[in-house]
Amino acid sequence: MSPQLEVPVSLLTTDLSDAFPDEVGHLDPILAHFGGEEVFHGPVRTLKCFEDNSLVRELLASPGDGAVLVVDGGGSTRCALVGGNLGALAAANGWAGVIVYGCVRDSVELADCPVGVMALAPHPRKSVKRGEGQVDLEVTFGGVTFAPGSWVYADTDGVIVAPRRLPAE
Repeated sequence: MSPQLEVPVSLLTTDLSDAFPDEVGHLDPILAHFGGEEVFHGPVRTLKCFEDNSLVRELLASPGDGAVLVVDGGGSTRCALVGGNLGALAAANGWAGVIVYGCVRDSVELADCPVGVMALAPHPRKSVKRGEGQVDLEVTFGGVTFAPGSWVYADTDGVIVAPRRLPAE
């Protein structure tokens, strides 16, 4: 009798959702894609800020090492927390993606950045810069909690969150 072979699981959200139904959380379908990559995944880093993107810039200027920055902007639709310059900075520093519970701007520029960017909507107004916010704490929006070190997987079907890195092909 031959040993049972493990069937590889793809990193698509639908496949991961099917393979790990009790382990993943599903973000409500509230975000749209704005970056040049629509399929991205990585370990989670978090930031909570409100209408102030100072710490967004600071984090994206540091090495991303394939992580996804999850920004809880309180769902504000009064200004943008990420724009073309920050999208380019994220790509240059090795971030896999940025998920914003808030708005972005420079959507044409973001679409040319080789990084995943998701947000509620575009908005032309820039944010204030007071250096306010909190880094690496649990944030909750869209029906899921993002904890630092958990893993996020995003594609055209949605976003899922897992407490660990899920098996790949």
